[in-house]
Amino acid sequence: MVRVAMFGIAGVLMALQLKSLKPDYSVCLCLGVSVLLFFFVAEKLTVIMDGLSAVQSCLPLEAGYVRILMKIIGITYIAEFASDLCKDAGYQTIAGQIQIFGKLSVLTVSIPVLTALLDTIQTFLGG
Repeated sequence: MVRVAMFGIAGVLMALQLKSLKPDYSVCLCLGVSVLLFFFVAEKLTVIMDGLSAVQSCLPLEAGYVRILMKIIGITYIAEFASDLCKDAGYQTIAGQIQIFGKLSVLTVSIPVLTALLDTIQTFLGG
């Protein structure tokens, strides 16, 4: 974590120096640093997948629910990442649209889980 934080801080400091000279290069530098940080996060996904597999082996969960959970995590991370990049570049409207699309995508992906939950509740209520 310290390595990632230091890399991010160094990128921000370099971008601040470039911003006064060449604002376009500053945005490109921020984009490059963000993409590299994205790959650091992607490395951690294998640990998360292993942990979810361990949970799935201990609990009687359907594999589809774990897949849905991973999709939701991916959608939120990518939407937040893209939105923050747009905000940094000064395009708040596009960032807002990306956030709305991300939320709607999470809702769409989670419909099967909601349906299963409602079926379970209906079964408990005896109807």
